[in-house]
Amino acid sequence: MPRILITGCSSGFGQAIAAQFLDQGWDVIATMRSPSAAGLPEGERLKVLALDVTDPESIAAAVADAGQIDALVNNAGVGMLNVLEGADIDRVRELFETNVLGAMAMTRAVMPAMRTQRNGVIVNVSSSVTLRPLPALSIYSASKAALNAFTESFALEAAEFGVRVRLVLPGSAKATSFGQNAVARMGMDIPQAYGPFVQAYVQSLQSEAKKTEVGDVAQAVWRAVTDETAPMKLPAGADATALFREEGLPVG
Repeated sequence: MPRILITGCSSGFGQAIAAQFLDQGWDVIATMRSPSAAGLPEGERLKVLALDVTDPESIAAAVADAGQIDALVNNAGVGMLNVLEGADIDRVRELFETNVLGAMAMTRAVMPAMRTQRNGVIVNVSSSVTLRPLPALSIYSASKAALNAFTESFALEAAEFGVRVRLVLPGSAKATSFGQNAVARMGMDIPQAYGPFVQAYVQSLQSEAKKTEVGDVAQAVWRAVTDETAPMKLPAGADATALFREEGLPVG
């Protein structure tokens, strides 16, 4: 059976992606910083491993333990909702370490084997916030825009050896704990001068009718991995699809 390694499987998108591939008969390596099978489907084809994408030793150990990998999904990510003046630069570095350098490090770790076997797929989970400028998301958007640029250029290198690379851009998933985790990890100390501005934006987000479900992301990743004709960027969710259309990007 083909085998996929997915990062960031402790909740939300990662768990949904793991469940999708298990349902389709794949062997799944579900990774997270603190390994736990809670929330993941039970089964012999599921293996849970510890992985911190910012730690080179952790990456090497997980990749070695995983064995041959046919697909990698870089889903692990950190969010931040704040204006630039309210963000601690150390937290900004931590965000880029996970969202950008972590994905690069994981990609670099699996690429030698994929290059040798001349086969494999790498999918990076980005965000539809990169499609247009948005307030209070300048730092997070910058990290995901960097991931987009890396992915599109690296795809040209990987294609030389039969390895496909794709991007999945989810919208806002209110049902996940991503936002709460981001606040808990990164803080949300909004400077007083920006308070009304940020509050108005947060309210506009909460009132948005179109949203992304975790199943939307799982389906988009499934297509990115299994459909050789899939475009470089795939939307995931009704809001992301609407943004793609507004920007004139293909959605089918």
